[in-house]
Order: sequence, then structure tokens, then C-alpha cells
Amino acid sequence: MADEKNTGENIENTVTEETQETAETAEDRTEASEENAAPESGEGEAAAQESVSLLADISELFETALISVFVLVLVITYLLHPVNIIGHSMVPTLNKSYDETQVTDKIFMTTVYTGIRYGDIVIIDENENHLLNENGEAYVPDQSVSRSLNECIIKRVIAVGGQTIDIRDSQVIVDGEVLDEPYIASGATTADLGAFTGQYPITVPEGYLFVMGDNRNNSCDSRDQHVGLVSEDQIYGKAVVRFYPLSEFKWLTGSWKESADD
Repeated sequence: MADEKNTGENIENTVTEETQETAETAEDRTEASEENAAPESGEGEAAAQESVSLLADISELFETALISVFVLVLVITYLLHPVNIIGHSMVPTLNKSYDETQVTDKIFMTTVYTGIRYGDIVIIDENENHLLNENGEAYVPDQSVSRSLNECIIKRVIAVGGQTIDIRDSQVIVDGEVLDEPYIASGATTADLGAFTGQYPITVPEGYLFVMGDNRNNSCDSRDQHVGLVSEDQIYGKAVVRFYPLSEFKWLTGSWKESADD
């Protein structure tokens, strides 16, 4: 009887032990499953974060591109305007090798500037020509006698309001000093073309400009009665840079200091 009792206890102990082992094994599997699931969940979250980050980067790039385009449009609309140079009155500074059959120089002009000075290259709406009466006052002559060019022209500012200019012996004299003009071609001469013949030296009235082309032998400018003095109200803008041809890229804001033969 004792043996049977012991045997029964042994069987119960064995079953209990096996049950415990089975429970422990199930717990181990559950823990292992949770451990395996944890990395997979972490990888999913990382992938989702990368996707969100990529979308944010794309959105930021798109926003930056839109802002850049907007700024460029503003610059071109309000600050810089492309101008195609036609003709040879500004040779050699512009259209150095001018040929009507070839593509001509292209520049950017600005309509935003502070004042007009000697040496500036300006684009002019030559819809009126201004001469001087006997009192030195600007007036628009009878168009049946002396018509304006009535076109857009480009010239260099030689004298501004309040300055005195004289053209004598092929020299340009401003406020009593002979101008050093390195921007005109060597050998070029500056002649009186009739606008102020017998009136030189003249004082340019305030609000007006005396302009000339760099190609003095082939330029219709303030020396000619069809142009005369230019009102500052006729100025479209200042030339800033020649951007075409690319091989001839050049800043024009300081061109009055440069030799035309360089």
C-alpha cells in the first residue's frame, strides 16, 4: 500500500512538473513572440517617420522653389527689364561689331535708381525734343519745323541740370573742364550738330540732361535738334549689365571709367 501511495504521489508530481514545464515553455514562447514583434513594430515606426520626413523635405523644396520664382518675377517686373540694343550709336560700348543681320547686344535696365549722374547709360523715351530759348529755358519746338525722333533711344549722360557744357574744337567741356572720355573709340570726334549752334556754352536747366552716344561720328543725340535736351521724365531706366552675348558679359554701371579699346 505504501508503494502504491508513493507511486501515486510520483505520478502526481510528474504531471505537476510536466504541467509547470509546459506553462513555462508557453510563457517563454509568448515572451519570444513579443520580443520578435517589438523590432518589427519599431521598424514600421521608423519607416513611417522616414516617409513623413521625406514628404516634409519635398514640401520645403517646393515652397522654396515657389518663393524663388516669385522673387524672380518681382525682380524682372520691377527691377530689371531686358532691352535689345538696335543701332550703332553706342558703339564701341554696345554692339561693338554691329551688323543688322546679326543678333545684337541685350542688356538689363533698372527702373529703380537714386538720381542720374555723369556717365550713366540711360534708355530714353524720345517723344519730345527740347531746345533752349534766348533766356536759357527749355521748350518744345514746333514739330513741323523740328520733329522729335519719337522712338526709344539709348545714350550716355554727359551733363545734368545746373552744369554748363560746351563743344569746341572736337572737345567736350563741362563746367570749364575738358572731359576725359575713354569710352569713345580712339580717333572719334565730337562735332556740333546744330541744336545749340551759336548758344554754346549752355547751362542745362534743372530736370534736364545733355546726352550723347559713344559713337560720336554716328549718333543722333543732344547735339541734334531732333533730340536736344532730355527731360528726366523721359528716362525709362538705367542700363545695368550686358548679359548677351554671354562671351561679352559686362557691367555697365561703371563703363564711363573704361577704355573703349580694352
